[in-house]
Amino acid sequence: MFRPAQPPYDPLEWATKPFSEKGRLVCCAWAMQGYGTPLAVYLVYVLKIALYVAGWFFFCGFTSGLGGLHDVSAWWLRPEAFQKAIVWSMLFEVAGFGCGSGPLTGRYVPPIGGLLYFLRPGTTKLPVWQSAPVVGGYRRTWLDVGLYALVVGVALRALVRDAPDPHDLVHLALLLPLLGICDRTIFLAARGEHYWTTILVLVLAGDAVPEAFVPGAKAIHAALWFWAGVSKLNHHFPSVVGVMTSNSPFTRIEALRRLMYRDYPRDLGPSTLATIAGHAGTLLELAVPVVLLTARGGTLTIVGLALMLLLHSFITSNVPMAVPLEWNVMMVYGGFFLFWKHAAVGLGEMTVPVAIAVAVMGVLVPLAGNLFPSRVPFLLAMRYYAGNWAYSVWFFRGTSHEKLARLTKSSGWIHDQLGVLYDRPTCVAVVGKVIAFRLMHLHGRILARLLPRALDRFEDYEWIDGELVAGMVLGWNFGDGHLHREDLLRAVQAQCGFEEGELRCIMVEAQPLGRPTLHYRIHDARTGLLEEGHVPVSELRAAQPWG
Repeated sequence: MFRPAQPPYDPLEWATKPFSEKGRLVCCAWAMQGYGTPLAVYLVYVLKIALYVAGWFFFCGFTSGLGGLHDVSAWWLRPEAFQKAIVWSMLFEVAGFGCGSGPLTGRYVPPIGGLLYFLRPGTTKLPVWQSAPVVGGYRRTWLDVGLYALVVGVALRALVRDAPDPHDLVHLALLLPLLGICDRTIFLAARGEHYWTTILVLVLAGDAVPEAFVPGAKAIHAALWFWAGVSKLNHHFPSVVGVMTSNSPFTRIEALRRLMYRDYPRDLGPSTLATIAGHAGTLLELAVPVVLLTARGGTLTIVGLALMLLLHSFITSNVPMAVPLEWNVMMVYGGFFLFWKHAAVGLGEMTVPVAIAVAVMGVLVPLAGNLFPSRVPFLLAMRYYAGNWAYSVWFFRGTSHEKLARLTKSSGWIHDQLGVLYDRPTCVAVVGKVIAFRLMHLHGRILARLLPRALDRFEDYEWIDGELVAGMVLGWNFGDGHLHREDLLRAVQAQCGFEEGELRCIMVEAQPLGRPTLHYRIHDARTGLLEEGHVPVSELRAAQPWG
């Protein structure tokens, strides 16, 4: 119950093999085992969701007439309950307890980052302008810590009031972007594209008209679904279906998992079934906002809500890596508050300031993020679960990773974290599964051709996914390669001083909407860019994950 599934090979022997054999073995193991997560870990995530909901109940209890379990049906759709759900969700995430926490994000000891980093001077940050005075630099200052503590304090004050005070909401609307300028990691961790944008809508809508924020909040909620669907209009998502199905705790039947692949174990490309399922999921994600915005109550609204429940139940039951479980709960709750309780409210009722905010954050920014993914983080672009993300892989030669100890951080080297819990073979097996996760997505197949260009001898290097590096160094990671690309490499190099050849990085950008290639870069930590170029996605579709 507490040990991960053991792969069908000796992990220490596997670690010595060349890339093609290593990749084939671990990808075949993932296809049948997924990450191999112990059942007890899933129970911990269930408990965490319960604590998240309990926290909302607790803070609703500060509002007259809210918070009682015996009469929850009478108050759960009141506007104060929705407002507190938004602020509480933002606080839960920015503290590090939500997305990006626990073993399914490669975070073991401790299981969270968040406040353990954001309240600690000297930890590494990613400012918008690294060279700017006061707000720039690689290391967190007392100003950064103070701003973060202020955001947490204001959020708590808003939650313990009878209803979130407009002044508290204004302060949050202003402080979060300022904090994001100092460290954009924190703005992303706060789920700025959803929670901050909704808080901004609450502020701009004012309180002259009861629940004037509803049309703007509806628009943002619908945009999250819509752009998530748009991001899947490519060839990447069918591979995600197989990876998720192989990792789900509810699909542990090998025969079912085999159906996700063209010809397991010889061909791990997505099967016809996985492709159809991917298209169906895309259609479902696009249909939910269309149906709910079109409906004004009655049967059509019920249909839309049923589709919404189907969508989020599927996502949550698969327990996807990065575990955005609480966010899925919030999306379902918001769906009922906005589209059931206020089904008759149309988007045309938005005030001009709210409409401008919605147009920028709900239309222009996501559109730019799909057309120019290198310019916009994938969360702000609302490109969820698509399998078409920027990513990086970091290669440390020999024991050079020990130089990371020069950084101020709360998480140790990934093998050292796991070593507290398991023996060496198990640690190698668990970290090795992350290699499979990366390779089995369509964009990961580019690595087979880039490795010989990046490394003189593959066997001399330790492969660590950029997600794990961001988790260790920044204190938060959530599938966004923009957190572990060139600016993080510069920050790490400035503090650790790797010699030439000790640290090499392969960085791959997402495929832009309507364009056929992936852009890649190969860097040496000391000497800089070694090579860059583009690879047609059509070539990757014909390849196996290991080449």
